[in-house]
Amino acid sequence: MASSEEDGAAEEKENNNKKRTKSALATAWLTFYNIAMTTGWLVLTLAMMRFYVEKGTHKGLYRSIARTLKFFQTFALVEVGHCAIGIVKTSVIVTGVQVCSRIFMVWFVTSSIRQIQNEESVILFLVVWTVTEITRYSYYTFNLLNHLPHFVKWARYNFFIVLYPLGVIGELLTIYAALPFVRRSGMYSMRLPNKYNVSFDYYYCLIIVMLSYIPLFPQLYFHMLRQRRKVLHGEVIVEKDD
Repeated sequence: MASSEEDGAAEEKENNNKKRTKSALATAWLTFYNIAMTTGWLVLTLAMMRFYVEKGTHKGLYRSIARTLKFFQTFALVEVGHCAIGIVKTSVIVTGVQVCSRIFMVWFVTSSIRQIQNEESVILFLVVWTVTEITRYSYYTFNLLNHLPHFVKWARYNFFIVLYPLGVIGELLTIYAALPFVRRSGMYSMRLPNKYNVSFDYYYCLIIVMLSYIPLFPQLYFHMLRQRRKVLHGEVIVEKDD
């Protein structure tokens, strides 16, 4: 009996050690990832500021930073993986929607349609994204290091109140500006007849994307407001499972 109890205790100790090792590795990776992403968005911000100071205009700004933007925004897909394997306790669906909507804006709207790259709305969502991401990733980094400055915490749960709506306005105006060019060019569309016997109109796809903001944005926005009350004011928030 004693031997059995000792074996059980040894096995439990070994399992606990494995869990601690996995936890330490996950924390190390997440710290590295968030530092890298903070740095990436800082580089983007500095590049945007430098371009505007040197050129005195926003025209051509997007094209100058497009490659860097596409890299860091696409790399954010890793965050969906973090949620899927459980090292970050956040909904896979919520994270996936946020990341994929950004990637769609970068790859399939702004980068694909050069005629809209100089729109003021593009600069609007770029500024919002950079401020939001620098704040978000720096918050995660300091939190993982157990050294979270009050201002970073305050900024994380206050800046979004203004930035999220402004970002949505910038994105919607950019998609709206793209519609005439998409309709004339027929880009990404498939007309019948074709060998696949499939019809797809990218113009109407963009309209559906715009309409999807109506149900999705309030959910994400009020989720952040609930998190704000929980973190800044200590309220206990009971949320339904996603």
